[in-house]
Amino acid sequence: MNVRRRGSAAALAAIAVIGAATAPAVAADPSPSAPASAPSGLYGSTDPQYDGVWRQSLALLAQDTAGVVPSSKAVKWLTDQQCANGAFAPFRADPAAACDAKTMVDSNSTAAAVQALWAVGGHGDVVEDALGWLKSVQNGDGGWGYSPGTPSDANSTSVVIGALTATETDPGEVRKDGKSPYDALLTFALPCAKDKGAGAFAFQPDKDGKLPPNADATAAGVLGALGKGLVAGAGEKTGAASCADAAKPTREQAAANGSAYLAAALAGDGHLKSALGGSADQPDYGNTADAVVALAARGGADMAAEPLAWLKKNAAKWAEESGPAAYAQLIFAAHATGTDPRDFGGTDLVERLNATGPAPQGAAASDTATTSDQAAGEEDEKDGSPFGVWWFVGVCLVFGIGVGFLLSNRNKKRQP
Repeated sequence: MNVRRRGSAAALAAIAVIGAATAPAVAADPSPSAPASAPSGLYGSTDPQYDGVWRQSLALLAQDTAGVVPSSKAVKWLTDQQCANGAFAPFRADPAAACDAKTMVDSNSTAAAVQALWAVGGHGDVVEDALGWLKSVQNGDGGWGYSPGTPSDANSTSVVIGALTATETDPGEVRKDGKSPYDALLTFALPCAKDKGAGAFAFQPDKDGKLPPNADATAAGVLGALGKGLVAGAGEKTGAASCADAAKPTREQAAANGSAYLAAALAGDGHLKSALGGSADQPDYGNTADAVVALAARGGADMAAEPLAWLKKNAAKWAEESGPAAYAQLIFAAHATGTDPRDFGGTDLVERLNATGPAPQGAAASDTATTSDQAAGEEDEKDGSPFGVWWFVGVCLVFGIGVGFLLSNRNKKRQP
């Protein structure tokens, strides 16, 4: 596969440099950028040990989706996390140290990084190496587990499908022992005849080989079966999905069945629920946002109207407490339903996301544009970053008619 490097849709921000006003504003929220104690360039201030690459990838992908050019410092933080073999771990405290057998690389972090770096453009070598690693650790059933060599699960297989389709690779052609990711994904789909969980996806079979329904896995499974990634637009209006059994359901039917399960689970309250440690059921904001994306991608924005309205009313505080990945999930939900992420129930999700990390490029100075960020930007201009001063001078995107330039810069390969 030849990985093309595309100019981000967020190149609209370049117009700000030459006098136009279409570039998204940097957050004016009084909350600071990531504190000095956080790794430089990372979004969010919490310990990144288990989710650094994941949340960074979602943040960059959400910014691109919302028309924001991410900070080159933030992009570099992500590319520096890659191991020499192409894989990503959740977090490497010392990117200069080579990865070894103790480095816990995983499919989820790697696939999310692929989607983010493909979106922002200019890192085809990183993407190509990551895809090569993902293909090298594909299981014999066609799917992926979280870690290499572990049994396949619906969520991991779906996020890798998203990475493949985002990079214009047909998942149906990525095979191991004759099996594709779609073959693996369909093994997690419950039949409609089940009394409980009809049409859902399971994360994995339980110890008895049974498939317990899982809302999170179902949202992921619907997107995976449709061949969609973390960012998905609204699909064709199809009306409410119904569960229909077949001797061997197609992936499109499995997606419809999963959508029917999600719609039933969301009916009434408008949100999914979770229970931790035997406590009372609590609203599950993140999975509800993922369900909105899945429902809209399968049957149009109207199919997600009820949970979307609930999120607009209730999710702002959750996102504020949870950080960049949460804001990103809500931006994905807004995108899938054609909703303005800058006015999501009165909350500017883009502004709030921007405020959790380095100030984006090409935007006016604000409270979040720190001296260190500005200095980093100046350094980027000196070291040949594809988003340096000449990029801003040379790139002009006419917003209303969609005319633009594609970037084909290829950064130098990173050291492990």
